[in-house]
Amino acid sequence: MTRCAWVPEGDPLYVAYHDEEWGVPSRDERHLFEMLVLEGAQAGLSWSTILHKRDGYRRAFAGFDAKRVARFGPNDVERLMGDAGIVRNRLKIDSTVTNAQAFLAVQRECGSFDRYLWSFVPNGEPIVSRPRTVGDLPSETDASRALSKALKKRGFSFVGPTICYAFMQSVGLVDDHQVDCFLARA
Repeated sequence: MTRCAWVPEGDPLYVAYHDEEWGVPSRDERHLFEMLVLEGAQAGLSWSTILHKRDGYRRAFAGFDAKRVARFGPNDVERLMGDAGIVRNRLKIDSTVTNAQAFLAVQRECGSFDRYLWSFVPNGEPIVSRPRTVGDLPSETDASRALSKALKKRGFSFVGPTICYAFMQSVGLVDDHQVDCFLARA
């Protein structure tokens, strides 16, 4: 079975992520918040690092319940700074709390984050490309730049255009499986 070339075959978590999640359209609010947090946490790090800390993030951030995370205060931030199960970066931890608050504001205004998010792709349908090589994958697009700008305007942080593009791939707004990947034919 041929996968996208960026998948490290010896890492079962990475393989499962590629095979079961990456590029699959998600409309689940909790999952969308989780991936937004994890993609922001990845900034400056490898996706493998974050993927291997995912369970730690789930424990630390109340199963990615945005309502609970939005109520985290200074004591929670200090507790998380000592949690080896996550990346202990104060800016990223603070960002998760702030982003939970902004996420809830979008839900209130738009009815759901899902509805808001999917408005950034034509007709609310995934953008499908079939790159031939890893080098053909862009790091950002017009859509990710627009999403980044809109999220920042709403108070989100750690949502630059590159992070937004990775987020869009992770939740299936974009399907970039390489042309020879078995999932490109799915």
